[in-house]
Amino acid sequence: MSFITKISQIFSKKNSSQRLGIAFQQKGVSLCSIPLQKLNSLIDTDKIDQVFFTFEKANSSYFSKAIQALHANCELKGIATLVLNEAQSEVVQVDKPNVADNELNSALKWQIKDLVTISPTNMVLDYYDAPTLAGGQEKINVVCAPLDELRKLVTATEQGMVKVSAITTQEFAFANLLPPQNDAHLLVCQQPNEEIVLIIVKQKQIFFQRRLRGFAQIATKTVEELSSTVIDDLSLEIQRSTDYFERQLKQAPIKSIKVLLPIELEHVVVEKLVENSAVPVSMLELPRPYHQHREFGVVIGASLQDVTYSVDAEALTGARYDN
Repeated sequence: MSFITKISQIFSKKNSSQRLGIAFQQKGVSLCSIPLQKLNSLIDTDKIDQVFFTFEKANSSYFSKAIQALHANCELKGIATLVLNEAQSEVVQVDKPNVADNELNSALKWQIKDLVTISPTNMVLDYYDAPTLAGGQEKINVVCAPLDELRKLVTATEQGMVKVSAITTQEFAFANLLPPQNDAHLLVCQQPNEEIVLIIVKQKQIFFQRRLRGFAQIATKTVEELSSTVIDDLSLEIQRSTDYFERQLKQAPIKSIKVLLPIELEHVVVEKLVENSAVPVSMLELPRPYHQHREFGVVIGASLQDVTYSVDAEALTGARYDN
């Protein structure tokens, strides 16, 4: 199962061809507005309704005001996917409860209440399957966020001609940039001024994710600093993650490493990782014609048609949308 339940076409009669990706980051809110497209499909740029990428500076206490500023400064319209940052959501792995599917979310709230900082009465959650060892208990990864905070963000976003159809995390938004493939690939991804995340993806499903520490300022490093310590440290974390994936989870080896680091010396990181890796390493390609906007990679991934991990907006706003 994908993270966050799919909505059953609640916008079916008023779908917009415009897709918005809105990501909440440590230093502000990033946004892209692009036409609906399939992953890696080419479009006629002469027929684009509106395409723009922008960033509004703000700390976490002023995210709603930042969205209001984006509404004031840009003519926003379309279907929006919100991307939560690490501080806005929590992920835990637990044994899957032996209850009916329609009772699962309710049961999980109480199962994880001592593992997260969010009260069960103020919790929005969903889950996605975790790899299970042969003969082992079925595991699921539970992703949760505070309802009151999500409601504020949805209310601020849903103004004028904008409707929120999905709320996801950066890991799923990044994973959506990779076309479906039968083999597993490891993504090394980052938003500006954020920590690096490692994600192992196979057939559009996340099999492994890990948020690293100590790499948020990698953009400030010189070639010498990258070559002497930073890339070696990153290579070690990658090796630990692949070892766990292959040896502990008993999965087939990854076929490649894809890098998306929005820094000037990204090519240096790739070149050095090639030297330290036994599998091919390359930059993660973004869909054209947006491939140059690497600092907006997460919102591009959130805007693509294939993103369907979504919280029901009705539950967050109390509003109803007639089909």
